[in-house]
Amino acid sequence: MLRIVLAAFAAMAMSAAVAGAPPVVPDTMAQRMQPCTACHGKEGRPTQLGFFPRIAGKPAGYLYNQLDNFRSGRRAYPTMTYFVEQMSDDYLREIAGYFASLDLPYAPPQAVDAPRDEIRRGEALVRQGDAAHGIPACVQCHGAAMTGVLPAIPGLLGLPRGYLVEQFGAWRTGQRKALAPDCMARIATALTPSDIAAVATWLSAQPASLPPAAADTLARPLPLACGSVSP
Repeated sequence: MLRIVLAAFAAMAMSAAVAGAPPVVPDTMAQRMQPCTACHGKEGRPTQLGFFPRIAGKPAGYLYNQLDNFRSGRRAYPTMTYFVEQMSDDYLREIAGYFASLDLPYAPPQAVDAPRDEIRRGEALVRQGDAAHGIPACVQCHGAAMTGVLPAIPGLLGLPRGYLVEQFGAWRTGQRKALAPDCMARIATALTPSDIAAVATWLSAQPASLPPAAADTLARPLPLACGSVSP
């Protein structure tokens, strides 16, 4: 549908240009968000290649938090900071709501080429955690289906392995932060580099069932206090 609409607008603009009138550019969120597609892919759903995350369909609260984190310096990525540093809270929420509303298919999972022990370790950490080292299971916060939980916990499916490894590394080194208490920083520092590789390998190889919607509720209390998630 979006392609049809954009094609119609393009045809209108071409007709206007032929008639000597200036082209008409529609003032819609889809048009305004075109620069985002350069990195995040068309309609906010990239392929599994590269280091850019899918943003289509993520919970609006999570997307707003990340935009605010880039604006405030809690996350370090100059391009994103440049885009959002002058934007208001209301506009960041509008952007978050737009991408959250997109219900689009996921890219195919990445092929797994790793030792069986690594794959088993990754699945165990995601599903059961490692109590001996104070590591909760990913599903305890991100949902049993790993598709996220409203209003502000993201899904873990459809993300490139390289992006997942990079984000864990950013939490470990303090380059990525969230509102205190920063639960993901605590978890990332408890994981070993081999654990991070295992989790990223297993997650990136999982298909997303349809519809991959975020869950409405999650069992409380969470295993760790998390400042970016409403109590």
